[in-house]
Amino acid sequence: MSEQQKAAQAGGRSIPPPFWNPYAAGIALGLVLLASFVITGKGLGASGAINRIVGAGIHAADPTWAEDHKLIGSFFGPGQSAVDSWIVALMVGVLIGGAIAVATARRFKVETIHGPRIHKNARLVLALLGGVLSGIAAQIARGCTSGQALTGGAQLALGSWVFMFAVFGDAYGLAWFVRKQWI
Repeated sequence: MSEQQKAAQAGGRSIPPPFWNPYAAGIALGLVLLASFVITGKGLGASGAINRIVGAGIHAADPTWAEDHKLIGSFFGPGQSAVDSWIVALMVGVLIGGAIAVATARRFKVETIHGPRIHKNARLVLALLGGVLSGIAAQIARGCTSGQALTGGAQLALGSWVFMFAVFGDAYGLAWFVRKQWI
């Protein structure tokens, strides 16, 4: 237990356990990316798994439309399932790895974190809108941030590096406008 946690407990307050060391987490992520390249011959990414899961749902509702759709149709063939893919297995592994990370850090807690000037429901609406916007952007960019930044960045793809500089630059520029939601 850290000195800060001991002092907080002595004062009747509780401080959550610390997050993982960011350098150790970065090294672990790099090793996972390397293992992904070695084992599957492919990098990391999540948006492809979402496409396949949604495609399987659409196919269950209307097989003809799904098979004729330009993107979703490529997931189906004789004896082929949309979810029978390395990227769906990767997403399951990410969920398991996230659960392990939360358990080992002893930080699992169901909560909605928000600033003092925003209500919980508004925070959830903003999170949903941000997720939808990110999903649309991932389709336009032909890959999510993990695919673009990690996989493309590791392969020194110029577009991936431009993408990441744009992401960080836009986040820094937008932070001023939404800062009152958090302080």
